[in-house]
Amino acid sequence: MAASLDVNGKTVSVQAEPDTPLLWVLRDELGLTGTKFGCGLAQCGACTVHVNGDPVRSCVTPIAALSGAKITTIEGLGGAHPLQQAWVKLDVPQCGYCQSGQIMSAAALLAATKSPSDEDIDAAMGGNICRCGAYQRIRAAIKDAATSTAAPVVAAPPAAKQAEVEADVDEAISAASGATSRVQRGEVR
Repeated sequence: MAASLDVNGKTVSVQAEPDTPLLWVLRDELGLTGTKFGCGLAQCGACTVHVNGDPVRSCVTPIAALSGAKITTIEGLGGAHPLQQAWVKLDVPQCGYCQSGQIMSAAALLAATKSPSDEDIDAAMGGNICRCGAYQRIRAAIKDAATSTAAPVVAAPPAAKQAEVEADVDEAISAASGATSRVQRGEVR
């Protein structure tokens, strides 16, 4: 079945069933392999992408839930995002497998919170697992990027719109996949 998606600012047509997770469309159909498969349960964060500026786990997000949404992957940050520069500068990755998801979660944080506290970072990054334990370098890179003079590439939607978008995405994910929403799991108030 054909579907149209807005990925990294380009409209693309894909051949996939409506319940196909976005992760597999990105990797297998579009060749965007920066987004990684980690757990398939939305528990590790390796597959994090942005949907309308909101960090979303692509392994459980069916493409049917993304009609009209703007999807940004790690490739969409372009390599010059302040976080990507800080990651290199501070030698953050060890094995590197989780890093695209870490950067995408951090980019959403910095788009919403210009000078995040340690508590802000913990809250935003809590769903991203790094098996190598690079958490202190990740925190340092986020703080470094927050003080960068370069403008972030990805902007969060206005707060009122963001809550509406998050609710719409959660509802669509629940309807299409039977998964519980972040509200039902108590992750969002």
